[in-house]
Amino acid sequence: MNPLLDPRPIPAVPEPGLTAADAAERLHRDGRNELPQERQRSIPRIVLEAVREPMLQLLLGAGVVYLLIGDLAEALILLAFAMLNVVLVVVQESRTERALAALKDLTSPTAMVIRDGARQRIPGADIVVGDIVVLVEGDRVPADARLIEVADLQADESMLTGESVPVRKMAAVTGTADMRPGGDDSANVWSGSLIVRGTGLARVLATGARTEIGRIGTSLGAVESAPTPLQIQTRRLVTIFAALGIGSSVVLAIVYGLLHGEWVRGILAGITLAMATLPEEFPLVLTVFLVLGAWRISQNKVLARRPAAIEALGAVSVLCTDKTGTLTVNRMSVAALVADGQSWTPATSAAPELPERLHELVETSILASRPDPFDPMERAFSDLGDRFLRRTEHDHPEWVLRQLYPLQPALLAMTEVWQTGSGFVAAAKGAPEAIAELCHLSAEKIEAARRDVATLAIQGLRVLAVARASWPTEQFPPTQRDFAFRFLGLVGLADPLRPEVPAAVQACAGGGIRVVMITGDHPATALTIAKQAGITAGTVLTGTEMAGLDDAQFKALLAETNVFARIMPEQKLRLVQAFAASG
Repeated sequence: MNPLLDPRPIPAVPEPGLTAADAAERLHRDGRNELPQERQRSIPRIVLEAVREPMLQLLLGAGVVYLLIGDLAEALILLAFAMLNVVLVVVQESRTERALAALKDLTSPTAMVIRDGARQRIPGADIVVGDIVVLVEGDRVPADARLIEVADLQADESMLTGESVPVRKMAAVTGTADMRPGGDDSANVWSGSLIVRGTGLARVLATGARTEIGRIGTSLGAVESAPTPLQIQTRRLVTIFAALGIGSSVVLAIVYGLLHGEWVRGILAGITLAMATLPEEFPLVLTVFLVLGAWRISQNKVLARRPAAIEALGAVSVLCTDKTGTLTVNRMSVAALVADGQSWTPATSAAPELPERLHELVETSILASRPDPFDPMERAFSDLGDRFLRRTEHDHPEWVLRQLYPLQPALLAMTEVWQTGSGFVAAAKGAPEAIAELCHLSAEKIEAARRDVATLAIQGLRVLAVARASWPTEQFPPTQRDFAFRFLGLVGLADPLRPEVPAAVQACAGGGIRVVMITGDHPATALTIAKQAGITAGTVLTGTEMAGLDDAQFKALLAETNVFARIMPEQKLRLVQAFAASG
């Protein structure tokens, strides 16, 4: 069997890799390959943080004062409610801590490495600098690494860049330059990214906090949590009432003692006045409602690590949102088909009939993909076929894949050859210019195709071209250039908007909340999604433009810009801090 037909082929071992002794020494020197994270809070720590809340301190203080003046019933009631609040906080937050710990365990990856000349699968936390990692479809990259061998490798780096489209990878020629994530034909792979196509070998350059995603975690770890507006107001209220209560009680005690000469009765009168000014019901009600709010949203599978976050949600005036996976579903779908200059857009609800002229285009796009695709674009073709071509003459489950010509940097197209029973069919897909080259299109047809590509690109779509050829025998040519391809048309792909997003954005606008999109994706794509979501988007500010602005210019643009594109993770932090600083 042709090894290229194996859905998860593993490259040959070019060198033995590290020895077990070297790996152990480097692990001891550099530490485990883990991201910096806050330690799980223990129950005593949760109790201490709960008692530090001004509202609860006011309630405890009132209970202690009633206890000192001998009103045992009132004191026990207040202290019992205080203890109930602490119990509620501990139960809710300890459940959240356990859920977060379980999520961390679930996301702990394993990796296949080459050590002592043999492949072995180890915990991702044991990866060290210098390890040779084997990458195949479906793997999470365990550390930042430099590719030394690739076979049609593509990676989804949306977690770092915001780009929903996978990027091509190539093997390093010389050097170990640490490039930034994003863009095609990079020789670097990044911790946390997902291999969606092909295979490769990579040498680890950085682990743990020294990786690109680790540096993001470190910068976020340096951010101190600001008190919520309710906490600020409560502390101010407690301070005011404490000053008024103590001041008035002292004045009353002195005046009573001077006028009547009975200092003990004067002190008791002062304490009575102080107790009358303590609003002990306020902290009781507020604390209970915050804890109940955290419990209610947990029923909707949302974790609130601290009850104060519930109050912060109600004080939001600007909502900063990512695009990929937040506003969109982070799953590619076919958004437009173009053949012979005529375009067609698949409906998102009840499916109409697929025009006859497009049947061969959709059929060939599926034939140009793996039978069981993992690549998000190939899965989009398969979904479209399931929707329109299943159980028709264009559905060919009996055809057998015989040959694959992978995508290469010199020709950004791939071809798969299928045995049909009476012959062979070659199906190709790739960049429009590469497919035009394979089809030997005339200058007039190339210009027409360019106009169609430009029309789709303006809509923020990723555009691929599709071609088809017949072949008589099983003696296949050495390259895909030798087939007599026929140009079929263009396919526009997009990461579609979540159906509930427009209503959510409209609800935010109705509540006086400004919605801002911050993404690492292309400006055209960001603008298209913003318009579909209902986000007001007059202009787009890119990360490059933002880096060249001084504070005054940046502040002025911040007030009128709702879409930020090509933004790096550290720039996202700057944007959020700038919005917070402006109130």
